Amino acid sequence: MRIFYILIFLVFPKLLFSQDKNSKDIQTNNKFEQPLSDTTKVKVASIDLYRVITIDRDTTYIDTSLTIQKEYSHNYLRKDIFGLLPFANDGQTYNTLQYSLTDFSPLPEFGFKAKHFNFLEANQIKYYSVATPVTELYFKSTIKKGQSVDAFITLNTSENLNFSIAYKGLRSEGEYINQLSSTGNFRFTTSYNTKNKRYFANAHYTYQDILNRENGGITTIEDFESEDPNFNNRQRFEVYFNDAKSFLKGKRAFLDHNFRINSKKGTNNLYLTHQFNYENKFFEYNQATVQSTVGNRIINRFGDSFLDSGINDQTKYNKMYNRVGLVYENTILGNFMFFADDFRSNYYYSRILIFDNQNTIPSAYSQVINSAGGQYEYRHNKWNGKFLYSRSVTAQSLSNLDAKLKYDWNDEIQLSAQYQNINKLPNNNYNLHQSSYIQYNWSNDFKNEKINVLKANAISPWVNAEVQFSVLNDHLYFKNISTAAQIADKVQIISPSQYNGTINYLSVKASREFKFGKFALDNTILYQKVEQTDEILNVPDLVTRNTFYFTTYMFKKALFLQTGLTLNYFSKYYANDYNPVIGEFFVQNQKEIGNHPNLDFFINAKVQRTRIYFKAEHFNSSFMGNDFYASPNNPSRDFTIRFGLIWNFFN
Repeated sequence: MRIFYILIFLVFPKLLFSQDKNSKDIQTNNKFEQPLSDTTKVKVASIDLYRVITIDRDTTYIDTSLTIQKEYSHNYLRKDIFGLLPFANDGQTYNTLQYSLTDFSPLPEFGFKAKHFNFLEANQIKYYSVATPVTELYFKSTIKKGQSVDAFITLNTSENLNFSIAYKGLRSEGEYINQLSSTGNFRFTTSYNTKNKRYFANAHYTYQDILNRENGGITTIEDFESEDPNFNNRQRFEVYFNDAKSFLKGKRAFLDHNFRINSKKGTNNLYLTHQFNYENKFFEYNQATVQSTVGNRIINRFGDSFLDSGINDQTKYNKMYNRVGLVYENTILGNFMFFADDFRSNYYYSRILIFDNQNTIPSAYSQVINSAGGQYEYRHNKWNGKFLYSRSVTAQSLSNLDAKLKYDWNDEIQLSAQYQNINKLPNNNYNLHQSSYIQYNWSNDFKNEKINVLKANAISPWVNAEVQFSVLNDHLYFKNISTAAQIADKVQIISPSQYNGTINYLSVKASREFKFGKFALDNTILYQKVEQTDEILNVPDLVTRNTFYFTTYMFKKALFLQTGLTLNYFSKYYANDYNPVIGEFFVQNQKEIGNHPNLDFFINAKVQRTRIYFKAEHFNSSFMGNDFYASPNNPSRDFTIRFGLIWNFFN
């Protein structure tokens, strides 16, 4: 929070003095109209001078409009979460409805993936170039006590040098016992290039921490589904843990830069590139009281433990990644890149465990991986293609083939396709985990996952469509290995496993908006199908979101109004359950969730560069039955009234 207060101290004076009450918003001609003095005209900065740049050099522009897509992205993650099912409280995890949202990297990751939805990875950080200083303030109310804020400022000290600083913070109490969330994401970025455009650099530093109190879910789902008015106060539900919590934190220093070897840019150019990424992460599961009370019984929810109280499992991780490349650029043929990378990681605990059966759990799992590869990129007229192949040169078997092709038919129609073949090393927590819970200790040597993905995408005025077909071999997952007696006693033992069969996954997603004057109907429909011998990859067959809304200008176009209803729905399926000890979801086949419509009512408004959001979330929960879940033991969100805003300033 100290960083947050410093940031507010820096930004608040800007808020007081940078916004002129006579300033105008972005007009249809994409100009910022600045207030004029009596005698002097101020130069106008066009919207294309306010750029947002990704690590892959894709460029968009700062957008202060109010569209239905902005309504979908006004949330804790600051993005459209179609395909993700949020838990009851802000800042908790998300169940994944749309498996095709999963990204794959051939390199091993830290693990504890259920805790990473709000953890910004290196490829998610944006860089900026702006004509004048830009500030953005985001606010949204949370569940019961708390607030969610995201404060951001960026400026160019010169045409060649940009800085940005941002902090996103959340504190939300939640409706249920022991459900508090408290998170912080600090980001600092800088971009630099020499005046002759010979050297470019993007760098960032992040510090992120995610704290969740973990109640383990409701012990007696029957009480929830009974709709007994005595439980309208959600604090009356019995939960598994009253004092457990998980904590994920991480720091990262990142640099991506390139230098043109030839002094003047011509038809043929040669570049030297380098990318550096140093990161450390820390995950802790803390549980003061080991035993849980379920009715009149005392149980050990996660089985026997070495400690009678004060469990404090800690997992530490650091990695250093370097990639050096040489790029040959020809203005006709495209770009040819050859690279070599060095990946080093340490995943470790403070002890070695030796069990009576001579099974030894080591204290550390370290890896050194070197790979080499090439990339070809072609951009000409309407075509844009990228082909990448890399393979390890050290003992590990690791490879990645990724081919993308995009064709811009015209300004309204775009077609793209992608094929990816990955030989992926397991994430670290599949191969090694230590805990005070005896059966949550393991040391494995799993085979690599083999993943083939084929995607096709079409954007047009008639429909936006996306098709994905994936073939998964040696798929890694977590499963419940509890015996029938343990399940009857509500004991949950989770262990990693590898599926020896083949999983075929197909998804078809289509979206279309219909407009009728000031009214509009926005639809997104997802169909999924899985072929597998055993029920390992479970997803709902149908996921849909339908929004009917009305827009109009009011008060001589001083205010733009947007209001409507949104329906979110997914069909019944055996959803994965969540385990806080390992910070992961696991496969279960005991309880289905879904087939419950979720209705939201919203009123949004835009005044100059301020967007105001008001929403009644899940207002039908009180009269359509208590059968809404985010996972088998965790109900999803009740009826909640939320308020928020996004405020932009351009100096």
